[in-house]
Amino acid sequence: MSRAFSGIRAPSTLGTFLRAFTWGHVRQLESAVRAFTANLVRHCALLPGADQVVFLDIDSKMKPVHGYAKQGAAFGCTRQRGLHVQIVTASTPVAAPVIVASRLRKGSAGSGKGAAHLIAEAVNTVRAMSAVGQIIVRGDSAFCSHKTVSACRRLGVRFSFTIAQRRKVRSAIDAINEAAWTAIKYTDAVFDEDGQRWVSDAEVAETAYTAFTGKPQKHHATARLLVRRVKRLGQAHVPERQGELFTAHRFHAVFTDTALGLAEAEATHRRHAIIEQVFADLEDSALGHLPSGKFTANAAWLTLAALAHNLTRALGALASAFHAKARTGTVRRHLIAVPAHLATGARTHLPDRWPWQGALENLWTAVGHRLRT
Repeated sequence: MSRAFSGIRAPSTLGTFLRAFTWGHVRQLESAVRAFTANLVRHCALLPGADQVVFLDIDSKMKPVHGYAKQGAAFGCTRQRGLHVQIVTASTPVAAPVIVASRLRKGSAGSGKGAAHLIAEAVNTVRAMSAVGQIIVRGDSAFCSHKTVSACRRLGVRFSFTIAQRRKVRSAIDAINEAAWTAIKYTDAVFDEDGQRWVSDAEVAETAYTAFTGKPQKHHATARLLVRRVKRLGQAHVPERQGELFTAHRFHAVFTDTALGLAEAEATHRRHAIIEQVFADLEDSALGHLPSGKFTANAAWLTLAALAHNLTRALGALASAFHAKARTGTVRRHLIAVPAHLATGARTHLPDRWPWQGALENLWTAVGHRLRT
Protein backbone atom coordinates (compact mmCIF):
# COMPACT_ATOMS: atom_id res chain seq x y z
CA MET A 1 0.00 0.00 0.00
CA SER A 2 2.84 2.40 0.78
CA ARG A 3 4.14 2.00 -2.77
CA ALA A 4 0.77 2.66 -4.38
CA PHE A 5 -0.63 5.37 -2.08
CA SER A 6 0.54 8.06 0.29
CA GLY A 7 -1.04 7.94 3.73
CA ILE A 8 -3.62 5.46 5.03
CA ARG A 9 -6.39 4.12 2.82
CA ALA A 10 -9.60 2.62 4.18
CA PRO A 11 -11.18 -0.49 2.55
CA SER A 12 -13.97 1.74 1.25
CA THR A 13 -11.42 3.36 -1.06
CA LEU A 14 -11.56 0.29 -3.31
CA GLY A 15 -15.33 0.56 -3.53
CA THR A 16 -15.11 4.24 -4.46
CA PHE A 17 -12.52 3.37 -7.09
CA LEU A 18 -14.60 0.57 -8.63
CA ARG A 19 -17.78 2.63 -8.70
CA ALA A 20 -15.96 5.11 -10.94
CA PHE A 21 -15.43 2.42 -13.59
CA THR A 22 -17.10 2.64 -16.98
CA TRP A 23 -17.63 -0.42 -19.19
CA GLY A 24 -14.47 0.54 -21.07
CA HIS A 25 -12.51 0.43 -17.82
CA VAL A 26 -13.91 -3.03 -17.09
CA ARG A 27 -12.79 -4.27 -20.50
CA GLN A 28 -9.31 -2.84 -19.89
CA LEU A 29 -9.16 -4.61 -16.53
CA GLU A 30 -10.22 -7.90 -18.14
CA SER A 31 -7.45 -7.52 -20.72
CA ALA A 32 -4.89 -6.82 -17.99
CA VAL A 33 -6.02 -9.86 -15.99
CA ARG A 34 -5.75 -12.11 -19.05
CA ALA A 35 -2.21 -10.87 -19.70
CA PHE A 36 -1.32 -11.33 -16.02
CA THR A 37 -2.66 -14.89 -16.01
CA ALA A 38 -0.65 -15.69 -19.13
CA ASN A 39 2.49 -14.39 -17.39
CA LEU A 40 1.90 -16.62 -14.36
CA VAL A 41 3.04 -19.65 -16.35
CA ARG A 42 6.55 -18.13 -16.48
CA HIS A 43 6.80 -18.42 -12.70
CA CYS A 44 4.96 -21.66 -11.92
CA ALA A 45 3.55 -24.78 -13.55
CA LEU A 46 0.04 -23.37 -13.74
CA LEU A 47 -1.08 -25.62 -16.63
CA PRO A 48 1.18 -28.69 -16.82
CA GLY A 49 0.27 -30.91 -19.73
CA ALA A 50 -0.79 -27.98 -21.94
CA ASP A 51 1.64 -29.19 -24.58
CA GLN A 52 -0.71 -32.16 -25.13
CA VAL A 53 -4.30 -31.04 -24.61
CA VAL A 54 -6.15 -28.14 -22.96
CA PHE A 55 -9.83 -28.23 -22.04
CA LEU A 56 -11.75 -24.97 -22.13
CA ASP A 57 -14.99 -25.28 -20.18
CA ILE A 58 -17.64 -22.59 -20.50
CA ASP A 59 -20.62 -22.23 -18.20
CA SER A 60 -22.80 -19.60 -16.56
CA LYS A 61 -24.39 -19.11 -13.17
CA MET A 62 -27.16 -16.92 -11.87
CA LYS A 63 -25.91 -14.92 -8.89
CA PRO A 64 -28.89 -13.87 -6.73
CA VAL A 65 -28.90 -10.26 -5.54
CA HIS A 66 -31.29 -8.33 -3.33
CA GLY A 67 -32.74 -4.87 -3.65
CA TYR A 68 -34.28 -2.99 -6.54
CA ALA A 69 -31.36 -0.57 -6.93
CA LYS A 70 -28.91 -3.15 -8.32
CA GLN A 71 -28.17 -2.17 -11.90
CA GLY A 72 -28.75 -5.00 -14.37
CA ALA A 73 -30.52 -7.24 -11.84
CA ALA A 74 -33.43 -9.12 -13.40
CA PHE A 75 -35.28 -12.41 -13.22
CA GLY A 76 -33.63 -15.19 -15.22
CA CYS A 77 -33.95 -18.94 -15.67
CA THR A 78 -33.81 -19.56 -11.91
CA ARG A 79 -36.77 -17.21 -11.34
CA GLN A 80 -34.65 -15.25 -8.87
CA ARG A 81 -33.56 -11.65 -9.18
CA GLY A 82 -29.86 -11.62 -9.95
CA LEU A 83 -26.95 -11.06 -12.30
CA HIS A 84 -25.63 -13.62 -14.76
CA VAL A 85 -21.98 -14.70 -14.41
CA GLN A 86 -20.28 -16.38 -17.38
CA ILE A 87 -16.75 -17.84 -17.15
CA VAL A 88 -14.35 -20.00 -19.16
CA THR A 89 -11.82 -22.19 -17.36
CA ALA A 90 -8.70 -23.89 -18.72
CA SER A 91 -7.50 -27.24 -17.40
CA THR A 92 -5.55 -30.31 -18.45
CA PRO A 93 -5.78 -33.96 -17.38
CA VAL A 94 -3.13 -33.22 -14.70
CA ALA A 95 -3.89 -29.57 -13.84
CA ALA A 96 -6.66 -27.92 -11.84
CA PRO A 97 -8.73 -25.32 -13.71
CA VAL A 98 -7.86 -21.63 -13.88
CA ILE A 99 -10.18 -18.89 -15.12
CA VAL A 100 -9.10 -17.50 -18.49
CA ALA A 101 -12.16 -15.38 -19.34
CA SER A 102 -15.13 -13.97 -17.44
CA ARG A 103 -18.08 -11.72 -18.10
CA LEU A 104 -20.95 -10.29 -16.07
CA ARG A 105 -24.29 -9.89 -17.85
CA LYS A 106 -27.72 -8.68 -16.81
CA GLY A 107 -29.88 -11.20 -15.02
CA SER A 108 -32.25 -11.82 -17.92
CA ALA A 109 -29.42 -12.69 -20.35
CA GLY A 110 -29.50 -16.20 -21.76
CA SER A 111 -26.79 -18.62 -20.69
CA GLY A 112 -25.24 -18.70 -24.16
CA LYS A 113 -25.40 -14.97 -24.91
CA GLY A 114 -21.94 -13.70 -25.92
CA ALA A 115 -20.42 -17.17 -25.57
CA ALA A 116 -18.68 -17.14 -28.97
CA HIS A 117 -16.83 -13.92 -28.15
CA LEU A 118 -15.83 -15.15 -24.70
CA ILE A 119 -14.52 -18.41 -26.17
CA ALA A 120 -12.35 -16.42 -28.58
CA GLU A 121 -10.88 -14.43 -25.68
CA ALA A 122 -10.20 -17.64 -23.75
CA VAL A 123 -8.48 -19.33 -26.72
CA ASN A 124 -6.23 -16.29 -27.23
CA THR A 125 -5.33 -16.28 -23.53
CA VAL A 126 -4.43 -19.97 -23.52
CA ARG A 127 -2.28 -19.57 -26.60
CA ALA A 128 -0.55 -16.62 -24.93
CA MET A 129 0.37 -19.13 -22.19
CA SER A 130 2.37 -20.99 -24.86
CA ALA A 131 -0.09 -23.89 -24.78
CA VAL A 132 0.67 -25.73 -28.02
CA GLY A 133 -1.54 -28.76 -27.40
CA GLN A 134 -4.95 -29.48 -28.85
CA ILE A 135 -7.64 -27.19 -27.42
CA ILE A 136 -11.09 -28.69 -26.79
CA VAL A 137 -14.00 -26.43 -25.87
CA ARG A 138 -16.69 -28.11 -23.73
CA GLY A 139 -20.11 -26.87 -22.72
CA ASP A 140 -23.70 -27.86 -22.07
CA SER A 141 -26.62 -27.54 -24.46
CA ALA A 142 -27.08 -23.81 -23.78
CA PHE A 143 -23.80 -23.18 -25.62
CA CYS A 144 -24.40 -25.50 -28.58
CA SER A 145 -25.19 -22.93 -31.26
CA HIS A 146 -24.04 -22.14 -34.77
CA LYS A 147 -22.19 -19.12 -33.37
CA THR A 148 -20.06 -21.09 -30.90
CA VAL A 149 -19.37 -23.94 -33.34
CA SER A 150 -18.39 -21.46 -36.07
CA ALA A 151 -16.14 -19.65 -33.61
CA CYS A 152 -14.39 -22.90 -32.62
CA ARG A 153 -13.76 -23.86 -36.24
CA ARG A 154 -12.56 -20.36 -37.11
CA LEU A 155 -10.11 -20.47 -34.18
CA GLY A 156 -8.87 -23.94 -35.10
CA VAL A 157 -10.02 -25.66 -31.88
CA ARG A 158 -12.20 -28.72 -31.27
CA PHE A 159 -15.60 -28.59 -29.59
CA SER A 160 -17.73 -30.91 -27.47
CA PHE A 161 -21.21 -29.63 -26.60
CA THR A 162 -24.25 -31.33 -25.17
CA ILE A 163 -27.02 -30.97 -27.74
CA ALA A 164 -30.69 -30.52 -26.98
CA GLN A 165 -32.78 -33.54 -27.97
CA ARG A 166 -35.16 -31.97 -30.41
CA ARG A 167 -37.08 -33.99 -32.98
CA LYS A 168 -34.23 -34.24 -35.51
CA VAL A 169 -31.74 -35.38 -32.86
CA ARG A 170 -34.18 -37.97 -31.52
CA SER A 171 -34.68 -39.28 -35.04
CA ALA A 172 -30.92 -39.66 -35.46
CA ILE A 173 -30.73 -41.55 -32.16
CA ASP A 174 -33.58 -43.86 -33.15
CA ALA A 175 -31.77 -44.67 -36.39
CA ILE A 176 -28.70 -46.07 -34.58
CA ASN A 177 -28.34 -49.81 -35.09
CA GLU A 178 -28.83 -51.85 -31.92
CA ALA A 179 -25.55 -53.67 -32.56
CA ALA A 180 -23.65 -50.35 -32.45
CA TRP A 181 -24.13 -49.83 -28.70
CA THR A 182 -21.07 -50.49 -26.50
CA ALA A 183 -21.11 -50.81 -22.70
CA ILE A 184 -18.88 -48.33 -20.85
CA LYS A 185 -17.45 -47.84 -17.40
CA TYR A 186 -20.21 -46.07 -15.52
CA THR A 187 -21.94 -46.21 -12.15
CA ASP A 188 -21.91 -49.78 -10.72
CA ALA A 189 -20.17 -51.14 -13.84
CA VAL A 190 -18.28 -54.46 -13.58
CA PHE A 191 -15.43 -55.50 -15.88
CA ASP A 192 -15.76 -58.99 -17.36
CA GLU A 193 -12.24 -60.42 -17.48
CA ASP A 194 -13.24 -63.34 -19.71
CA GLY A 195 -15.04 -61.22 -22.25
CA GLN A 196 -12.72 -58.21 -21.79
CA ARG A 197 -15.66 -55.85 -21.71
CA TRP A 198 -17.71 -53.77 -19.28
CA VAL A 199 -21.00 -55.05 -17.93
CA SER A 200 -22.91 -51.84 -17.37
CA ASP A 201 -26.33 -50.20 -17.46
CA ALA A 202 -24.80 -47.46 -19.64
CA GLU A 203 -23.90 -47.82 -23.31
CA VAL A 204 -22.57 -45.46 -25.98
CA ALA A 205 -22.85 -45.23 -29.74
CA GLU A 206 -22.23 -42.62 -32.39
CA THR A 207 -23.49 -41.46 -35.75
CA ALA A 208 -22.86 -38.60 -38.15
CA TYR A 209 -25.09 -35.57 -37.71
CA THR A 210 -25.56 -32.21 -39.42
CA ALA A 211 -26.68 -29.49 -37.03
CA PHE A 212 -28.24 -26.06 -37.51
CA THR A 213 -29.94 -26.97 -40.78
CA GLY A 214 -32.57 -24.37 -40.01
CA LYS A 215 -29.91 -21.68 -40.50
CA PRO A 216 -28.35 -20.52 -43.79
CA GLN A 217 -26.09 -23.07 -45.53
CA LYS A 218 -22.88 -21.44 -44.27
CA HIS A 219 -23.88 -22.24 -40.67
CA HIS A 220 -24.54 -25.94 -41.24
CA ALA A 221 -22.08 -28.11 -39.27
CA THR A 222 -21.49 -31.84 -39.71
CA ALA A 223 -19.74 -33.71 -36.91
CA ARG A 224 -20.09 -36.73 -34.61
CA LEU A 225 -23.18 -37.29 -32.50
CA LEU A 226 -22.20 -39.29 -29.44
CA VAL A 227 -25.08 -40.81 -27.53
CA ARG A 228 -25.05 -42.36 -24.07
CA ARG A 229 -28.07 -44.34 -23.00
CA VAL A 230 -28.75 -45.43 -19.44
CA LYS A 231 -31.43 -47.88 -18.38
CA ARG A 232 -34.38 -46.34 -16.60
CA LEU A 233 -34.63 -48.12 -13.26
CA GLY A 234 -37.18 -47.51 -10.55
CA GLN A 235 -40.63 -48.43 -9.32
CA ALA A 236 -42.30 -46.53 -12.14
CA HIS A 237 -40.65 -48.73 -14.76
CA VAL A 238 -40.02 -52.05 -13.04
CA PRO A 239 -42.84 -52.74 -10.56
CA GLU A 240 -42.19 -55.03 -7.61
CA ARG A 241 -42.21 -58.76 -8.49
CA GLN A 242 -42.51 -57.98 -12.18
CA GLY A 243 -39.73 -58.10 -14.77
CA GLU A 244 -39.22 -55.66 -17.61
CA LEU A 245 -41.50 -56.06 -20.60
CA PHE A 246 -39.04 -53.95 -22.59
CA THR A 247 -35.98 -51.90 -21.68
CA ALA A 248 -36.47 -48.14 -21.38
CA HIS A 249 -33.53 -45.75 -21.60
CA ARG A 250 -32.56 -42.19 -20.91
CA PHE A 251 -30.45 -40.64 -23.69
CA HIS A 252 -27.70 -38.02 -23.48
CA ALA A 253 -26.38 -36.63 -26.77
CA VAL A 254 -23.08 -34.82 -27.43
CA PHE A 255 -22.18 -32.95 -30.62
CA THR A 256 -18.42 -33.03 -31.11
CA ASP A 257 -15.62 -33.03 -33.68
CA THR A 258 -12.89 -34.47 -31.44
CA ALA A 259 -10.72 -37.27 -32.81
CA LEU A 260 -10.87 -39.31 -29.58
CA GLY A 261 -12.25 -42.83 -29.49
CA LEU A 262 -15.96 -43.25 -28.79
CA ALA A 263 -15.77 -44.19 -25.10
CA GLU A 264 -12.93 -41.76 -24.38
CA ALA A 265 -14.68 -38.86 -26.13
CA GLU A 266 -17.88 -39.44 -24.16
CA ALA A 267 -16.01 -39.72 -20.84
CA THR A 268 -13.97 -36.62 -21.67
CA HIS A 269 -17.12 -34.61 -22.23
CA ARG A 270 -18.58 -35.70 -18.87
CA ARG A 271 -15.53 -34.18 -17.15
CA HIS A 272 -16.89 -30.77 -18.17
CA ALA A 273 -18.51 -30.84 -14.71
CA ILE A 274 -15.14 -29.74 -13.28
CA ILE A 275 -16.21 -26.13 -13.84
CA GLU A 276 -18.82 -26.48 -11.10
CA GLN A 277 -15.97 -26.75 -8.60
CA VAL A 278 -14.65 -23.39 -9.82
CA PHE A 279 -18.04 -21.78 -9.21
CA ALA A 280 -18.03 -23.32 -5.72
CA ASP A 281 -14.56 -21.87 -5.08
CA LEU A 282 -15.67 -18.43 -6.25
CA GLU A 283 -18.74 -18.59 -4.02
CA ASP A 284 -16.41 -19.49 -1.14
CA SER A 285 -14.37 -16.34 -1.72
CA ALA A 286 -14.88 -12.99 -3.42
CA LEU A 287 -18.02 -13.97 -5.31
CA GLY A 288 -19.85 -14.70 -2.09
CA HIS A 289 -21.65 -11.46 -2.90
CA LEU A 290 -21.67 -8.73 -5.52
CA PRO A 291 -21.15 -5.74 -3.24
CA SER A 292 -22.15 -2.74 -5.35
CA GLY A 293 -25.36 -1.37 -6.74
CA LYS A 294 -23.50 -0.29 -9.87
CA PHE A 295 -23.22 -2.85 -12.66
CA THR A 296 -19.72 -1.89 -13.83
CA ALA A 297 -18.36 -2.06 -10.27
CA ASN A 298 -19.73 -5.59 -9.92
CA ALA A 299 -18.27 -6.53 -13.33
CA ALA A 300 -14.86 -5.32 -12.17
CA TRP A 301 -15.34 -7.23 -8.90
CA LEU A 302 -15.96 -10.45 -10.85
CA THR A 303 -12.76 -9.88 -12.85
CA LEU A 304 -10.77 -9.34 -9.65
CA ALA A 305 -12.34 -12.49 -8.16
CA ALA A 306 -11.06 -14.44 -11.19
CA LEU A 307 -7.61 -12.92 -10.69
CA ALA A 308 -7.59 -13.89 -7.01
CA HIS A 309 -8.62 -17.45 -7.93
CA ASN A 310 -5.73 -17.78 -10.41
CA LEU A 311 -3.21 -16.31 -7.95
CA THR A 312 -4.33 -18.83 -5.34
CA ARG A 313 -3.90 -21.62 -7.90
CA ALA A 314 -0.39 -20.34 -8.61
CA LEU A 315 0.48 -20.43 -4.90
CA GLY A 316 -0.73 -24.02 -4.69
CA ALA A 317 1.31 -25.03 -7.74
CA LEU A 318 4.46 -23.57 -6.17
CA ALA A 319 3.83 -25.19 -2.79
CA SER A 320 3.22 -28.89 -3.42
CA ALA A 321 1.54 -31.43 -5.68
CA PHE A 322 -1.30 -31.73 -3.17
CA HIS A 323 -2.02 -27.99 -3.09
CA ALA A 324 -1.75 -27.73 -6.87
CA LYS A 325 -5.11 -29.54 -7.12
CA ALA A 326 -6.64 -28.65 -3.74
CA ARG A 327 -9.63 -26.36 -3.41
CA THR A 328 -8.69 -22.70 -3.20
CA GLY A 329 -10.21 -22.56 0.29
CA THR A 330 -7.76 -25.26 1.37
CA VAL A 331 -4.84 -23.34 -0.14
CA ARG A 332 -5.88 -20.18 1.72
CA ARG A 333 -6.24 -22.05 5.00
CA HIS A 334 -2.91 -23.90 4.73
CA LEU A 335 -0.64 -21.34 3.08
CA ILE A 336 -2.14 -17.88 3.55
CA ALA A 337 -4.14 -17.74 6.78
CA VAL A 338 -1.43 -19.36 8.96
CA PRO A 339 1.47 -17.11 7.84
CA ALA A 340 -0.77 -14.05 8.23
CA HIS A 341 -1.58 -15.14 11.79
CA LEU A 342 2.10 -15.65 12.60
CA ALA A 343 3.02 -12.25 11.18
CA THR A 344 0.66 -10.44 13.55
CA GLY A 345 1.49 -12.48 16.66
CA ALA A 346 4.53 -12.79 18.87
CA ARG A 347 5.71 -16.16 17.52
CA THR A 348 8.53 -16.22 14.99
CA HIS A 349 8.47 -19.89 14.02
CA LEU A 350 5.99 -22.39 12.65
CA PRO A 351 3.99 -24.66 14.94
CA ASP A 352 5.68 -27.89 15.96
CA ARG A 353 4.85 -30.87 13.73
CA TRP A 354 2.79 -28.64 11.44
CA PRO A 355 1.95 -30.89 8.42
CA TRP A 356 2.20 -28.13 5.82
CA GLN A 357 5.61 -26.77 6.79
CA GLY A 358 7.33 -28.28 3.73
CA ALA A 359 4.74 -26.82 1.37
CA LEU A 360 5.06 -23.36 2.90
CA GLU A 361 8.86 -23.53 2.71
CA ASN A 362 8.64 -24.46 -0.97
CA LEU A 363 6.37 -21.49 -1.59
CA TRP A 364 8.51 -19.13 0.45
CA THR A 365 11.65 -20.21 -1.41
CA ALA A 366 9.93 -19.89 -4.79
CA VAL A 367 8.98 -16.26 -4.20
CA GLY A 368 12.49 -15.37 -3.04
CA HIS A 369 12.23 -15.37 0.75
CA ARG A 370 13.93 -17.38 3.48
CA LEU A 371 11.61 -18.76 6.15
CA ARG A 372 12.73 -19.06 9.79
CA THR A 373 11.63 -22.38 11.27
